[in-house]
Amino acid sequence: GRNTVFSNLYAALEKAPIVPVITLESCDEAEPLAEALAKGGLTVLEVTLRTPAGLAGISAMKRAAPDLIVGAGTVCAPADVEAACQAGADFLVSPGLTPALSEAMLASGVPALPGIATVSEAMCRAGEGFEIVKLFPAVPSGGLGFLKAISGPLPGLRFMPTGGIKPETAPDFLALENVVAIGGSWMVSASDIRARNWPLIEEKARQAAAMGSNS
Repeated sequence: GRNTVFSNLYAALEKAPIVPVITLESCDEAEPLAEALAKGGLTVLEVTLRTPAGLAGISAMKRAAPDLIVGAGTVCAPADVEAACQAGADFLVSPGLTPALSEAMLASGVPALPGIATVSEAMCRAGEGFEIVKLFPAVPSGGLGFLKAISGPLPGLRFMPTGGIKPETAPDFLALENVVAIGGSWMVSASDIRARNWPLIEEKARQAAAMGSNS
C-alpha cells in the first residue's frame, strides 16, 4: 500500500539524496543518460514534462536501468498526473499546487511532492497529507534560512529543495534535518546531454552521490 510506495522512495534517497532534474530534448538520450547516472551511483531521477520527450523518456529510462526510481517533474494539471502514471512514473513532483492537482496527486497511488514557497503552503500540504514537499524555487524563496526556520513550527514535514542549488551549496542543504533530498541539474546540463558526453555525466553523478553518502 501507500507506506511501501513511500518506503521505496525513502530507501533510494537514503542511498543517494541528490536527485538530478532532467529535461530531455529527445527520447534517444533517455537510455544512455539513465545508464550513466545509475553507474555514477544515483538512485532517484526526476524527468520534467517540459518537453514532448519527457513521458516517453520516463518509460525508456525505467527499461534501461530498472533499479532506478524515475519520477515526473513539472506536473501541473490532473492530466499530467494521469499521463505520468501511465508512463510508469514512480513519483510526481509539481512546481506548486492547485486544489484539482492536489486531489489528483493524492489519489494517484504514487508518492507526490508538491512545490511550496511559503509557510502557509507548507502547513496546507501537511494538512492534506503530503509527507515530502518540494521547496521551489529553493534559493530565491529563502533557501537554507527558510528551511532552518520552518523546522521549528513544522518539525514533521520533509523537504526536497530544488532550484538554484549548486554543488558548492548542496552539502549545506543535505546537512539539514528536515531535508530528505535535493534536486539539481548541474550533473545533467543541457550542453553535456547534447554532446552525449556520458562519461562526464557519470563522473558528475559520482561526485554528487559521494556528497550524500557522508551526511
